[in-house]
Amino acid sequence: MQVVATLSLKGGVGKTTVALGLAGAAQRHGVSTLVVDLDPQANATTALDPEPTTATVADVLDDPRTAVIRRAIAASGWGEDLDVLVGAEQTERHNHPDPGVKQLHRLDKALQRLGSELRTGSDDLGGGADGDGDPTDPAADPYRLVIIDCPPSLGQLTRSALSAADRAILVADPTMFSVSGVQRAFDAVQTERERSNPRLQPLGVLVNRVRPRNSEHEFRIGELRELFGPLVFGAVLPDRSAVQQAQGACLPIQSWDTPGAREVSAVFTSLLGRVLRSGRPRPAAS
Repeated sequence: MQVVATLSLKGGVGKTTVALGLAGAAQRHGVSTLVVDLDPQANATTALDPEPTTATVADVLDDPRTAVIRRAIAASGWGEDLDVLVGAEQTERHNHPDPGVKQLHRLDKALQRLGSELRTGSDDLGGGADGDGDPTDPAADPYRLVIIDCPPSLGQLTRSALSAADRAILVADPTMFSVSGVQRAFDAVQTERERSNPRLQPLGVLVNRVRPRNSEHEFRIGELRELFGPLVFGAVLPDRSAVQQAQGACLPIQSWDTPGAREVSAVFTSLLGRVLRSGRPRPAAS
């Protein structure tokens, strides 16, 4: 089970779009995936259209027992191989500016318990696991990929995601304020790695909503490349109306049949490949 956080410390750059696009690419390629919606706006949950649950990620952060996790996960309306740990406005109560160590590790503990229980043959959870398997076999994890959609602020919720993640995707748009937001997000990843999670690495910077032949966009992308070098993905996400149309219809961009949608989908397929190539087995929960 590999855990990836989509992160930005500036709102409105499209980090939820990236989380959803990556989830759609994983589903299209048969990669069993769980999306964890940590943003109190719960936009990822809305777009993924899961069945109602009797708990949310806020309850999991209150009490990370497996029974609570089970009640907070539902199959996505997008189809097989994609589940949602549903978000809610109430998650905001966990967004303390200076959380303690115990609070920060609740999400990580919940995810480890989720994998540990199902590897040892417990009940099915959502649509992504069959409950059977060798407890020493990473392939028996309920999900191959976990995607955490973070809020656009550096409080307990984002730090909880970074404490649980193996990789962080830093999302930017080609504007002056977003460039400074990426720098702060990169610094947060490095700080959390040194403080609590040595396995955490920045996967890279993905630039979203890029318009062709726009001199300001070209300048800001060049600025990002000067700051972060090869961490900036070579492929950028073009600004296409198909993204909003697919989200409005609660469908993955991969199923939206327009030239713009296919262009965006190709970037997410490439991103998925980079994510999966960066993976390594996680230790089982004790």
